[in-house]
Amino acid sequence: MSEFSFRTRERAFRRFRDEKFDLFIVGGGITGAAVARDAATRGLKVALVDKNDFAWGTSSRSSKLIHGGLRYLQNMELGLVFESLSERAFLLKTSPHMVRPVPFYFPVYQGDKPGRAILGMGMWLYDVLALFRAGLHKNYSPAKLLELIPSLKKEGLRGGFRYFDASMWDDGLTVSTLRAAHDCGAAVANYAEAVGPLWHGDRITGFRVRDLELPRGQGEIDVQATQVVICAGPWTDQVGAGLSQKWRKWLAPSKGVHLVFDLKRFPLPGAVVMNSPADGRIAFAIPRPDFGEGVTIVGTTDGPSPERPESAEVDHEDVDYLMKLVHAYFPALDLQESDILSAYVGVRPLMGPVGPSGNEEDGPLQKVSREHHIDEGPGGTVVVAGGKYTTHRTMAEEIVEFALKLRARDARQGKCDPVPREITSSKTRTPINPRATREAIESTRRELESKGLGVPEELLGRYGSEAKIVLDLQTHHATEVGSAEKRAISKQDPEGFPALAAQLRFTMRSEMVLHLEDFYLRRIPLFLARADHGLPWAEALARVWAEERGLGEEEAQSELARLRKEMEKRSFWSSHE
Repeated sequence: MSEFSFRTRERAFRRFRDEKFDLFIVGGGITGAAVARDAATRGLKVALVDKNDFAWGTSSRSSKLIHGGLRYLQNMELGLVFESLSERAFLLKTSPHMVRPVPFYFPVYQGDKPGRAILGMGMWLYDVLALFRAGLHKNYSPAKLLELIPSLKKEGLRGGFRYFDASMWDDGLTVSTLRAAHDCGAAVANYAEAVGPLWHGDRITGFRVRDLELPRGQGEIDVQATQVVICAGPWTDQVGAGLSQKWRKWLAPSKGVHLVFDLKRFPLPGAVVMNSPADGRIAFAIPRPDFGEGVTIVGTTDGPSPERPESAEVDHEDVDYLMKLVHAYFPALDLQESDILSAYVGVRPLMGPVGPSGNEEDGPLQKVSREHHIDEGPGGTVVVAGGKYTTHRTMAEEIVEFALKLRARDARQGKCDPVPREITSSKTRTPINPRATREAIESTRRELESKGLGVPEELLGRYGSEAKIVLDLQTHHATEVGSAEKRAISKQDPEGFPALAAQLRFTMRSEMVLHLEDFYLRRIPLFLARADHGLPWAEALARVWAEERGLGEEEAQSELARLRKEMEKRSFWSSHE
């Protein structure tokens, strides 16, 4: 097990202080993580910081899908769909523990556009562009579709289709990518704020970084770098405005809300595509049996984002919009707001009318696509906006290639050091986590079964072959006299708590969990998938957290208070009951 813990973070800060980096990356979402991994595989010295936890923003608040983009076929964006489907196939093969095939059902009702015939042609084209690797679509009669999904509205149903895309665990994919970057030599840290650029003449040559785990006024260091890459997601315009008074707005950010229901209350055999009667937007109902005891996620909305993305909330209008959609498609379920287990909101960094990033004219190296935009920013920075999970790997390759071209140009002008000769091409067509390939997972399953041990599929699905480490931690600490787990077992669920405590220990050691909220809200779906949000275990888990950090009861209680405060902020739906 490679260490990726608070100690790893401390070592990263020492490197920030002592070394000069080729790339300094602002932002630890999926884009920043993928750029760090791509650059590190080439032999570049990479530093990355995020002012919150990794994937704290948009990257942990998605629909949790890897998809080809069926909607792009309407505009005949075949190249984009082919790229997305190719990357989907790659992720299904190399990250089977986090990316899994899911059937999607697309019911067609009287008056729907596109109609059944046109949609059927689109399905065939989708199969062709996927090179038939995901299985052929099927065309269902109304009776067959209702047999598969009895809760669907019957009136006006003209039949429908089944096709395949994939679900994923978004936070897990981001953190695994960062672990891979670290294994290749990158220095990364969460809860580390890039507070201001370092200028040398007309060029930005690094950033001042503040360690947010230390009292304000302490822990500020200057990190030197040849190039800076801004991967700030919906905060791109805020970061850009801090770099130049000439910054012009790039984004038209959109707020997206999802509701989460118990899968037993909202059972589905696969995802269902829904066409909103209110505005014609497409949304999904997505079953996730791998989240706790099973949930169904419904979303997303598409509304204006507040100026500060971190202040986005789930409004009553958001809940009402999604509940009306659910009632329109699944009236027999009679779902109520009281059935909502949890809700979450994210801000998508959608591209607006793209303006120059502090330059008088867009540079010749500018790279724009339907999904993302890469450009030269103030002081020779590289600024990235937009993008999506499905194509994060190829987008990162584009970003690093763009940065290297920019550096080569500036080196010819004497503005920076040249690109080192030993730098290679990207080496990211390999598994993000070699411990979680299909072969590694099957080998672990056989090994445990040969010893008469079973391993929960949920653990294999989350940790791959490292599930064995989690089981070892559970066995060791559940029998350790005087441990926090042992003291808590008599008060809490004896079946569930040791497993949760073992996962907390593992994620603190291998996924850089610094705070309980990182564990509850991102590393595992504890908050998302349980009606009690895991609160009955919070006090005992706070003591496990303190044990791992070498801290005492006072710090455990402080961490517990921090968790409860954050969970209260996330409990948006309670005011709507």
